[in-house]
Amino acid sequence: MPLKTGDCETPKLSEMRIVLMGYKGAGKSSAGNIILNREEFDLKRTAQCVKRQREVADRHITVIEAPGWWIDESVDQSSELLKQEILLSVSLCPPGPHVVLLVIRVDIRFKEDERKVFQGFVDLLSERVWSHTIVLFTQGDFLGDTSIEQHIEREGEDLQWLVEKCGNRYHVLNNMNRSDDTQIKDLLKKIEETVMKNKCCHFEMDRNILQMMEEKKQAEEESAMERRKRMSQRREMSRSQMNDFHHLSELRIVLMGSRRAGKSSAGNIILNREEFDLKTTDQCMKRQREVADRHITVIEAPGWWWTPVEQISEILQQEILLSVSLCPPGPHIVLLVICVEHRFTVNDREAFQAYVELLGERVWSHTIVLFTHGDFLGDTSIEQHIEREGEDLQWLVEKCGNRYHVLNNKIISDDTQIKDLLEKIEETVTQNNGCHFEIDKKILEEAEERTAEGQRAKERRKKLHKSRSQIMSEDEMSDTVSLASSDYGSFRSRSGSDKASFSASSCSRDTPYNFNGTELQQPLSEDDISDTVSLGSSDYGSFRSNSGIDNSSVYSSCSKDLPYNFRDGSVHSTSESVEKSGPKGSKNPSMILKLLKRGKQNPPEEIEHNTFL
Repeated sequence: MPLKTGDCETPKLSEMRIVLMGYKGAGKSSAGNIILNREEFDLKRTAQCVKRQREVADRHITVIEAPGWWIDESVDQSSELLKQEILLSVSLCPPGPHVVLLVIRVDIRFKEDERKVFQGFVDLLSERVWSHTIVLFTQGDFLGDTSIEQHIEREGEDLQWLVEKCGNRYHVLNNMNRSDDTQIKDLLKKIEETVMKNKCCHFEMDRNILQMMEEKKQAEEESAMERRKRMSQRREMSRSQMNDFHHLSELRIVLMGSRRAGKSSAGNIILNREEFDLKTTDQCMKRQREVADRHITVIEAPGWWWTPVEQISEILQQEILLSVSLCPPGPHIVLLVICVEHRFTVNDREAFQAYVELLGERVWSHTIVLFTHGDFLGDTSIEQHIEREGEDLQWLVEKCGNRYHVLNNKIISDDTQIKDLLEKIEETVTQNNGCHFEIDKKILEEAEERTAEGQRAKERRKKLHKSRSQIMSEDEMSDTVSLASSDYGSFRSRSGSDKASFSASSCSRDTPYNFNGTELQQPLSEDDISDTVSLGSSDYGSFRSNSGIDNSSVYSSCSKDLPYNFRDGSVHSTSESVEKSGPKGSKNPSMILKLLKRGKQNPPEEIEHNTFL
């Protein structure tokens, strides 16, 4: 029976063109293999589209796998190479794909962030593409007896939004039951129905967008060729100057970069052995080994997150400074490590500039940009990647004197890439007149002074803690402090309702207060603590607001660090460092929250600030 939609009538499609899109690890390659009923797609990640064709179920089927994106990485954070390849995917099966399959794993939660990322990448192809899309769920065996409809409802509004955006078109693949060809026949039928709903039309990319993309690629290729030419000329000049500096018997290298850029992996590739632990660390790591007739020392500086340098900890700054002094008299080269899979933005450029210049401006003449995960580039040259990423990455490469190198992490056994890197390092040493990098003594002195200040502050904290421990020990606090049934120690609010009474036994052991007549004073002596403290029936020791109406008692809720005492029916600061947060009479519930943070009762909702004199 032919399929009918409006005026469109056609038998089963003899040709079918399919594009697979989704995040990394969603199962696009596996889905392609199931559709074509053969292992046509390599399961390794790539930054380029992969095209495969085969006869299946009396149809000539073309499947294009677009490169995947990181599940938590938006379009703006993704590389230009990735975005261009996604645009290219729909033009690799002319005149255009019949359907775009959005691949999602059912065993991974689909949240708002994932929904926004999907929307961003699909919208690269224009709004019209949504009428040609089907959601393809993989790992269907994970569902068990749960239907895909139940799964969609349970996941919530974000997954439901995506399914509805695709016209409520979806299909599920059981990856553990590939021999069941009925699931593929059913998918092909749904694709044909989608074509019918689109009036027998395939999706066709806007020609203006494709033309602009082609012109941009051509301009990038020309710029990339010019960059390669300049690099080759510089290297030839360096080689002509090399004499005694050629083939250094010792090389000292520092690796710098953000976290997850691949510094540890790069160090292992350079040393040709698993010397660096791939776990992140906040300290410099030093490893040494004989490689290619050289004694090589590699220092891995701790990586940074994408935060401004002024917001990072003093410890991290100190470790970055320390990295260049761990290989005396100084490193021959600093390798700035960048993963080619991630978009290099203005924030990345600013971070690199700030962190590198902790070492001083002169360090730039001793730097090389080291790109990792070069396998992601596929047939794209590193120069094309630099041009596509834009001015921020180009600025960094130029700041390093157009010195760069790329490592393919998937072919560690290829020692030619390391030999080439070592040659580039020697050429850089030659350009620096055979000299290594040596950090300015003034920078080190300033760093040492900051370290000394930090050490002195640490010692002060230790002394303070020791002093307070002597004032009130845990054993001493085991003595019972009882309160009489009078108004002493009561905590009253303007509402007039009494709250929980308190006992000294529930106070933090470090609370530096004692009751002395009409006052709660600081500090307690060892003799005072050992005595049982009781309160009479007068109004002394009460904590009152302006109105004098009782609130809940608070001795059980005292925080160990609050510098206050009770006197004349109010609470007084015992430290000049306590800062008044507003004018007299303003509300200050945060002070009460501090007083009651160890208590069981809720703090009064309103306490006048002028209670705290």
